[in-house]
Amino acid sequence: MTSAARTDAQDGGRAELRERIPDVESLIAALDAVDYVADAGLATALFLALRLPQPILLEGEAGVGKTEAAKALAQVLDTPLYRLQCYEGIDAGEALYEWNHQRQLLGIRLAEVHHTDLAETDLFAEKYLLRRPLLQAIEHPGPRPAVLLLDEIDRADAEFEAFTFELLAEAAVSVPELGTIRAVHPPIIVLTSNRTRDLHDALTRRCLYHWIDYPAPEKIAEIVRRRVPSSTESIALQAAAAIARLRTVDMVKPPGIAEAIDWVSALSLLGADRLDAASAERTWGSVLKNRDDLELIAARGGAWLVGSHD
Repeated sequence: MTSAARTDAQDGGRAELRERIPDVESLIAALDAVDYVADAGLATALFLALRLPQPILLEGEAGVGKTEAAKALAQVLDTPLYRLQCYEGIDAGEALYEWNHQRQLLGIRLAEVHHTDLAETDLFAEKYLLRRPLLQAIEHPGPRPAVLLLDEIDRADAEFEAFTFELLAEAAVSVPELGTIRAVHPPIIVLTSNRTRDLHDALTRRCLYHWIDYPAPEKIAEIVRRRVPSSTESIALQAAAAIARLRTVDMVKPPGIAEAIDWVSALSLLGADRLDAASAERTWGSVLKNRDDLELIAARGGAWLVGSHD
């Protein structure tokens, strides 16, 4: 594609984004429509990431909705989400591309059978390329850009961070055998981090930044009610308050919103109409995911958990 054609395509994609999401308020409403509750601060950060455009780094404790924000954004834009789950030791092959070695070997054998010459460049043609999330997002044809989620980037090594710099700065990736591949529609890049380690300044400088606080019990209850429609407002509020109480204790794995949703789902399935000490003790395997935490809270008892002295 020529530079002029690429520019025209990008202008068209940006125009679609402006029409679909004209302002922060419309983004809040659109996220709400897909059951993601965003405050003005987060919605503003996401809006700027869309419209500048610029990668955005979302940090916060585990379970505050960082990954779900990227998923909801893809839903709002009606565009694919390409998710790369980062971990220690991840490399470019798992993130960007790999060559289909089995198919290459088959190509060699077929060439031998038919007595045809096979150049090295033939073996490294695009038909042998296995595209991973980064390359898929770069090559997305549009008309709107894809959402690329680099989830838990803090779990990856510093070398992998450096590998992402070209992608973050230029919406391009380099494949030695094929050259540099530039996005026609640069992806909307969302990085998440639980702060298990500090990220390099060179990465954070390339991104917008937003810290997602753990929500208040009332907001947790609202999120739970959306995700568990069969639950009552009272049990959602009681569970949210109990979660908040748990987070005041020095736990190995403090519960997040996902645990609140799991807990209320379990309570609703069991037909509980309120959260009392007995129902809490029967179901706290839905919210306590560590043996030490379980022993700690069991010692305090279900009555403490639900704020009751019955």
